[in-house]
Amino acid sequence: MKALVLTEYNKFEIKEVPKPVLQPDEVLIQVKAVGICGSDVHGMDGSTGRRIPPIIMGHEASGIIEAVGNQVTNWKSDDRVTFDSTIYRLDDWFTRKGLYNLSDNRMVLGVSCPDFKKDGAFAEYVAVPQHILYKLPDNVSFEYAAMVEPVAVALHAVNLTDISVNDTALVGGTGMIALFVIQLLKLAGCGKIITFDLEQDRLDLALKLGATHILRADLVNVADEVKKITNGRGADIGFEVVGITPVIKTVIESVRKGAQVTLVGNISAEVSLPLQMVVTRQLKLQGSCAICGEYETVLELINHGKIELDPLISAFAPLEDGAQWFNRLYNREKGLMKVILKP
Repeated sequence: MKALVLTEYNKFEIKEVPKPVLQPDEVLIQVKAVGICGSDVHGMDGSTGRRIPPIIMGHEASGIIEAVGNQVTNWKSDDRVTFDSTIYRLDDWFTRKGLYNLSDNRMVLGVSCPDFKKDGAFAEYVAVPQHILYKLPDNVSFEYAAMVEPVAVALHAVNLTDISVNDTALVGGTGMIALFVIQLLKLAGCGKIITFDLEQDRLDLALKLGATHILRADLVNVADEVKKITNGRGADIGFEVVGITPVIKTVIESVRKGAQVTLVGNISAEVSLPLQMVVTRQLKLQGSCAICGEYETVLELINHGKIELDPLISAFAPLEDGAQWFNRLYNREKGLMKVILKP
């Protein structure tokens, strides 16, 4: 089969590779659409340590089942499906506690690190275990289904956060996940949704997707502006969706005493934390890891038109053009958001 392979850091090649060999509990999926994730872009240069070449990346995908293993039940050829990005064990202690995203020995599709390697979906075919599959509603296209994973990451973060109707929320960053967080906060009933970033075009998009206030972090003091909007208190809840010290610091400075801050971004392995501000203002810091059961809800939200996807999809392209789109994303081409490849 044809695959887009990261053969060395910053170098992709279209190669002929063997089709995946099915395990008894797996299905073979003909990939119809696969999104380029920001984590793939950050990983292609080796900076994250989670894309060690050679590897077929890609974990935001959908397609049609072509074959099933001999232990597979309730799935058949020609079923339209998407799948979780996390492959977790069913007999794990954390899975049994409803925390499969924290499962020991879990693997992420398209990731290669010192602990594991699992080829992903930048290919004509991918094999995944049946328990991470989800059937596509009739009105959800393959292209839209390739967007389910990032929406589910955002929904997991929102679900972990204590939200009351009419709360004021602050979102640090306006990348893909942040823009989905904003849409979901609107659905959750937040009264004011404030976001900040350095890029005006992304802030303008955030305004169209549900933000009520946008702030240019290079032009204003974000914490001061948030306090003006919130009668001097600060935001009730905060989301950090980048993963760098300046954004985390700004979110912490901008929430009210007793607030909850949910940390979603993880570009940096380590950050500097204003510890005294967290302790003396009794803030709650909540990490959010991947996805844990949100796929079905997201598929229904997309099916009923409650999540806007089109403004975030920049291009559809054949798999053969994947290398050039990776480079354009890596170079942060202005206005470029999600690129979906079609094997």
